[in-house]
Amino acid sequence: MGYIMDLRAYVGHRPLIQVGSSVFVEDSEGRVLLQLRTDNHQWSFSAAGSMEPGEAPEETARRELLEETGLTARTLELYGTYSGPEEHYVYPNGDEVYNVEFAYACRDWSGTLKCQEGEVEALRFFPLDGLPATLSGQVRRRFSDWIQFREN
Repeated sequence: MGYIMDLRAYVGHRPLIQVGSSVFVEDSEGRVLLQLRTDNHQWSFSAAGSMEPGEAPEETARRELLEETGLTARTLELYGTYSGPEEHYVYPNGDEVYNVEFAYACRDWSGTLKCQEGEVEALRFFPLDGLPATLSGQVRRRFSDWIQFREN
């Protein structure tokens, strides 16, 4: 089930501090991979998810990328860490979290795209000047930091 879901059995929808990792994948044409989430029907990071006990942030990023997209990260580069009141999120089911997030960029990867059943509706590479209108707020907040990182 996973650590966070196990905690939910005890605390219900009450706020949790949720530590996790996210990944922006970029292809050779400079496009960014986004996933359409099944829970809120918004476009989001290539992959993102909660850390399991004993996992390092980079391990979480690698695991989530493989689970959600079918891709294997050869290299991950940390471009930011995020926490605070702006990281508050309420899931469509009412679960409330304050995220502490390690954000990674991945330009060196392998594999074939495959949506994680039940979690990912679609995976698509987008040019930076053609991002979808239904981009999640969290991704919008990260985009400028990621753009600045990739240009350095």
